[in-house]
Amino acid sequence: MSSTTGSIYGFTAETLDGATVGLDQYRDKVLLIVNTASECGFTPQYKGLQELYTRLAGRGFEVLGFPCNQFGKQEPGDAAQIGDFCEKNYGVTFPMFAKIDVNGANAHPLFKYLTEKEPGVLGLEAIKWNFTKFLVDRNGNIVKRYAPITKPDAIAGDIEKLL
Repeated sequence: MSSTTGSIYGFTAETLDGATVGLDQYRDKVLLIVNTASECGFTPQYKGLQELYTRLAGRGFEVLGFPCNQFGKQEPGDAAQIGDFCEKNYGVTFPMFAKIDVNGANAHPLFKYLTEKEPGVLGLEAIKWNFTKFLVDRNGNIVKRYAPITKPDAIAGDIEKLL
């Protein structure tokens, strides 16, 4: 689905359990949208993402995780395996969505939108690796894109400013 609203709220995504969710349900919340993977060098960032979520969810903050297998095939599992891995290893309670592509012809429309609105280094739209993060304000506008090496705790100050 494409966005006609000029924000992320016009998109839908499928959860790990197969339900279709409209991102408009996150209206008036600050979001950190992240493409994730279970077998990546950055996978321990799940811990930091969960810590942010636990600390700030009560103030209107959400982390939205989107597993992706496009980088080194580091997310080989199915939805059940991904959910079990995240819960057992990192205690993840923030929303996790079905595995998607973030680049190329089959990229999820949300990620096409995110990368178009907030290109990376040198203006290149493509996501370079797992754990690229997009900070979205309470109005659904993309505020900033963070590289995979940026740890969640380094983003906390930017999130706090939007809350």
